[in-house]
Amino acid sequence: MIIAVDFDGTLHLGQFPAIGIEAPDAAAVMNKLKDEGHYLIINTARDGAELLAAINWLLEHGIPFDRVNDNHPGNVAKYGSNSRKVYAHLYVDDRQVGGLPPWADIYTHVTELDERWKQAQR
Repeated sequence: MIIAVDFDGTLHLGQFPAIGIEAPDAAAVMNKLKDEGHYLIINTARDGAELLAAINWLLEHGIPFDRVNDNHPGNVAKYGSNSRKVYAHLYVDDRQVGGLPPWADIYTHVTELDERWKQAQR
């Protein structure tokens, strides 16, 4: 699955433009998702120096990602453009309806959705 993950308030607990401490279990779950073959896109409103700081923070904390604010190359080819809105099967964001669940619950949800998605592909 392609999973778009917000940065501020989702992977860390700080307030923009500062970067706070890592959200509990965020790195562990992101690494598990990556190990299981998911394509992870960091989807953030940051740009310029603030975006560079975020990328460096992710690298320093061992949080994997495949792209930042950019679509999967297969989708660019499929749709013939690289729109500003990042396409994903699932979006993880602290501003989502109902707020951000704990990362352990996010992992459970992704696993359940992925299994249903795989069954639908058969």
